[in-house]
Amino acid sequence: MIFAAAETDGPQILDIAARAGVFNQEEVDCVADLWNDYLTTGPQVGGYNFIVDRDGDKVLGFACYGPRDLTSGVYDLYWIAVDPDTRRSGAGRRLLAASEEEVQKAGARMLIAETSGTSSYDGTRKFYLDTGYVQEATIKDFYVDGDDLAIFVKRFPQPEKS
Repeated sequence: MIFAAAETDGPQILDIAARAGVFNQEEVDCVADLWNDYLTTGPQVGGYNFIVDRDGDKVLGFACYGPRDLTSGVYDLYWIAVDPDTRRSGAGRRLLAASEEEVQKAGARMLIAETSGTSSYDGTRKFYLDTGYVQEATIKDFYVDGDDLAIFVKRFPQPEKS
């Protein structure tokens, strides 16, 4: 089941980020920083929304999303990660669908997911394509030489103006 993340989910969220197998220490530390911001300022002020897919007390995965600064109706999917022990359980798809639903309720025109172009992220890029995202851009050697930035976008239908 998908829930807004509670403070008690923090240790499991950080553990999932650390064990995901693709994030370096700086990225794991970034998740911790965003989590701290979520707890101290809240999503309304800080802009970071954390949700979890939880089975009882066990967090199967988490997602973090929020509005993109200086835009109208554009949201970023900052993080989505699933416990390596529960991959292929549908948790990633449930988290992505719930994130999309929440940003649409908030008036999103689009949700952007950025990821690495390295081979260790092949599954991630396929995941976005399989869930209706379009790879709109690639910036070569963005992170470091040989590690491109792949930008995926999902656009949402907008109500017609009368």
